[in-house]
Amino acid sequence: MSVKIKNSEQIEGMRIAGKLAADVLDMITPFVKAGVSTEELNQRCHDYIVNEQGAIPAPLNYHGFPKSICTSINEVVCHGIPSESEILKDGDIMNIDVTVIKDGFYGDTSKMFLVGAANAQDKLLCRVTQEALYQGIRAVKPGAKIKDIGAAIQKYLKKGNYRYGIVENFCGHGIGESFHEEPQVMHCRNFDNTPIQAGMCFTIEPMINQGKKGNKVDEDDGWTARTIDGKNSAQWEHTLLVTDTGVEVLTLRDEEDFPRVITHS
Repeated sequence: MSVKIKNSEQIEGMRIAGKLAADVLDMITPFVKAGVSTEELNQRCHDYIVNEQGAIPAPLNYHGFPKSICTSINEVVCHGIPSESEILKDGDIMNIDVTVIKDGFYGDTSKMFLVGAANAQDKLLCRVTQEALYQGIRAVKPGAKIKDIGAAIQKYLKKGNYRYGIVENFCGHGIGESFHEEPQVMHCRNFDNTPIQAGMCFTIEPMINQGKKGNKVDEDDGWTARTIDGKNSAQWEHTLLVTDTGVEVLTLRDEEDFPRVITHS
């Protein structure tokens, strides 16, 4: 499968889908608090996407996934399944991963939430993982290589002496009129010399563990990936467009202190 370069019409569709995905995270933020079930969060997001945005929640029924968002708490690395019995507790950290389909185009993004009084160790993990995402984004420009993204993330963690594990068996991905396209985007040092070209759209979504990088998918549900040592994990994600001079963050939220467009001279 080859990398798909978007034309101007497709790019506009991606901008719309990206904005809608970001809006879902903004909408759900006030409802993320102790005592709330992840199923309630799922239903609120589903109703908002379908009824307010006139869009489709991409995860629902995707290869059998049973819900409209992913809710990954504490040691869950990714693909956590919302449940009525899963109640948020004070001190939890959680990733909500949202993907919407609007007029055939996909927007994919995720955010970490601190539930109540999270401890300092978890706050640091979430902050460092978000900055790792930003470092990866800054590496995106025409003429660079896909491997430069993972190298930038790993360099940042090493420079800060953060002894975290970067998850290697899940990665970012091309996106457009399909949920997952080429290229795959590793978040650690790798040898992918795929050239980054204007018109490419892909996600960067580093998953970083407090402990070892390893994780295991739940054998019962076939989706939920947990750290092998039980330590917490964090993830942030944005959908990006490569421009002629740099990169545009299609899923940027107003709360973020980060530029939507980065231009490299």
